[in-house]
Amino acid sequence: MKSKVPAGNFAIPQVSALSLALSLVFASLSVHAAVADTGTWVATKTQAFLPQVQANQKSLAADASIATPAASAVQLAQGEPVHVTLSLNLRNEAKLDKFLQDLHTPGTASYGKFLKPAQFAALYAPTEKDVAAVVAHLSKSGFVNIRIAPNRQLVFADGTAATVQTAFRTSLKRFQQDGRKVFANTDAAQVPAALGNIVGSVLGLQNVAVAQTHHRWIPNAQGSVALQAKAKPSATPIATPHSPAQFPAIYNAGSTPTASNTTVAIISEGNIDPTISDLGTFTSANGFATVNTSVVQTGPAGSDYSDTSGQVEWNLDSQTITGTSGGAVQQLIFYASPDMNFSSITASYNQAVSDNLAKVINVSLGGCESDTHSDGTQAADDNVFKQAVAQGQTFSISTGDAGTYNCQTSSISGAPGVPKNKSTYDVSEPASSPYVIAVGGTTLYTASGAYSSETVWNEGLSAIGVYDANGDSDPTKRLWATGGGYSKYEAAPSYQSGVIAAGKTTRGLPDIAFDAASASGATIYYNGQTGTVGGTSLAAPIFTGTWARLQSANGNALGFPAASFYKYFPLAANAALLHDVTSGTNGASSSYGYKAAKGWDATTGFGSLNIANLNTFIQNTSDFAR
Repeated sequence: MKSKVPAGNFAIPQVSALSLALSLVFASLSVHAAVADTGTWVATKTQAFLPQVQANQKSLAADASIATPAASAVQLAQGEPVHVTLSLNLRNEAKLDKFLQDLHTPGTASYGKFLKPAQFAALYAPTEKDVAAVVAHLSKSGFVNIRIAPNRQLVFADGTAATVQTAFRTSLKRFQQDGRKVFANTDAAQVPAALGNIVGSVLGLQNVAVAQTHHRWIPNAQGSVALQAKAKPSATPIATPHSPAQFPAIYNAGSTPTASNTTVAIISEGNIDPTISDLGTFTSANGFATVNTSVVQTGPAGSDYSDTSGQVEWNLDSQTITGTSGGAVQQLIFYASPDMNFSSITASYNQAVSDNLAKVINVSLGGCESDTHSDGTQAADDNVFKQAVAQGQTFSISTGDAGTYNCQTSSISGAPGVPKNKSTYDVSEPASSPYVIAVGGTTLYTASGAYSSETVWNEGLSAIGVYDANGDSDPTKRLWATGGGYSKYEAAPSYQSGVIAAGKTTRGLPDIAFDAASASGATIYYNGQTGTVGGTSLAAPIFTGTWARLQSANGNALGFPAASFYKYFPLAANAALLHDVTSGTNGASSSYGYKAAKGWDATTGFGSLNIANLNTFIQNTSDFAR
């Protein structure tokens, strides 16, 4: 069963439109003078992106005397269309942070009291008056088609390079990178001082850095449907591919109920119809019921959703979630962005949170953390994820496939994982957010189809190869390994205190890990053929399906589980809840990156979950994720 919600789902509800109209009257009387003031402007969290690209290209150039593409950037034509997304600051944020902590602290007044979207908006979202002031500024600057997200966190508008200059005091310049025509802002985005406490980030001012999916596809030479249900039988532990339907047995789901009472979402992009068709083939082959799916298109009206380049990813997500969930979820919602721009993906996160239908939301993509921090995306995402935690939703996010080198990229294809400096480490965003579950990757070993052990997923360096639909190839060698490490920007959350490595003061990731290796990956359907897919894009949906089962088994009463993970998983008495991973590293060689160790580490977190044991523990532990 499939339904589709058309583009333009950010239209203002009727009651909000009335409130907005009244607010605009106020804005025209009280805010107009401040907005028109050209003397006092303040910076947002969106930094100047072009200078950073120029510096990076120069550092990578083989000949310093030759001008790099970004150094030769030219001004966008004044009438060039630009779509922007403004992320507005939350209100009462200190109070919100206290609420999020108390939400999972027994004995507090807020313990276990998840909020509805309307409650969150009333307490913490930007006010309608604030939104009206932003709309007035955008309108006066020449923007049109101004739309407001249901939770008032995001404001969308269409304009031009000229209106960007007027509204945010930065120009946009164009150049070529990785075979694409791209642009970036020359200066930090500013707003009038009257809006300084309202506008957090201005997204959409660059499309150089975009979200990357986290998978590696290897077609089966035989293309046989029979491969889908077979794993190589061996009494000796080996790494061999598995059908997604086999993961519940491998990770000991036991008698844990299916996820039939829990709604799950997938953040995706482009045309989802082929993915839903392949999902039908998968469920039929495995004797599962047809999945109740829907597609919510999250871009502005008129967006193009024809792209199918990410189909392997969305197939992997949907088939793995379905298989791991026991063949049943209440509903599977695809929140489809029209493209992979950071601003578009943030809008998809926000729609999933505004709708508040899915208890678990899968995200098998990410970007270099310094890029998302610089353009303001990281701050915008954190605001959205805070609302998710307040509502009892859990984002399951892959940590990336570039080991510790998410920001070191190929100068040909832009692919990450190229260790030009093997001792310089970074992480992927949004996995680095303290308000999500970051899922790393392992190599899974089974004996006669049963769980044997796991090691850190690291396949070493190999040529990037063909990287686009045109058949362009990149001989640059990159690392295929699980992301993990420490954020450069996110403070370590209180729940990680005393658990992450001594002396570390920033968010450590991952939290947990599951299978991600090509050798032991998932055999999925893709356009009538089968192939094996590895990467942390497999690990994240394994957790998504698992957590959906645990939600159904516990009446969908569980909230964001990070605090409970860090409270209970380190205890020796709870060792049976996990498969601790103690072997391997995620750097360019055994001398680099982070190393697995007993307990939590920055390669696989606490390791993978023993599903049935954890479900029993949750049912016997009144405060676990509640």
